[in-house]
Amino acid sequence: MTEEKTFDPVLLRTYLAVVNGLSFTRAAERLGISQPAVSQHVRRLEEAAGRLLLRRDTRTVALTDNGEAMAGFARTILAAHDDAVAYFTGSAMAGRLRFGAADELALSELPTILREFRQLYPRINLELTVTQSGILQRRLQGNHLDLIFINQHADSGEGRLVRRDRLVWVGHERVQIEPDRPVPVITYQAPSLSRSAAITSLEEAGRTWRITCNTREINGVLAAARAGIGICVLARSRVPADLRILTGRFELPDLPDVEMALLANPRSAAEPVEALSRAIVNLPLAPLRP
Repeated sequence: MTEEKTFDPVLLRTYLAVVNGLSFTRAAERLGISQPAVSQHVRRLEEAAGRLLLRRDTRTVALTDNGEAMAGFARTILAAHDDAVAYFTGSAMAGRLRFGAADELALSELPTILREFRQLYPRINLELTVTQSGILQRRLQGNHLDLIFINQHADSGEGRLVRRDRLVWVGHERVQIEPDRPVPVITYQAPSLSRSAAITSLEEAGRTWRITCNTREINGVLAAARAGIGICVLARSRVPADLRILTGRFELPDLPDVEMALLANPRSAAEPVEALSRAIVNLPLAPLRP
């Protein structure tokens, strides 16, 4: 008779914390437990699964195929677990939740999460603002938003980490960049993390550049890139299927890492902010599609 497998939600939550940051150290900091405890949780989950989930050495952490599968199952299991806890605690949250999301993040699976959140908490009036990360941070600081989902510099130490990613150069497969000509850059209007990363990296590499498209929205960035009028900077997990990663080509300089993070307003009601934060942390972020 086959032994029945069970997976402890505590172990699954620790595992997802490691997966989202690809780091045992950051997972420990985020969960408020020791790094040996994180390692022990992952080891116990691997023992329960009977499969190797993570390959790690002193510098890197990578998911195996079984690890990718477990991450998907873990998000589903924890979402169901959290829904059950919310249902049976008898909490009838009500009021207003002012939520802001960076536009490239709002085009992913986030709408599905927000729809499910509204179904689970129908008495909460959810107000959504979609704009650039820098603008959202200013509105949060001005007490105009309760929770924001943004891109920020890696290792900033602010907010709640959802995923760490690498910024990459992106463009149409037929785009050509001459090494002795200015790099045509498609970017957001300032202030913008991806804009400053692009310009700083080019200038540090001694490359000249020119702005060929200046826009406030991700749709404008993608449309310009698809038209081949320049190249843009995106997080690797955000690259649409019809565009190509150009990092490593045309002598383009490397770009820094970025974090997708949740920042909460300490003056806002904690319960609805935590409920939505939990739903987003468990969200599997997939690449954008055209």
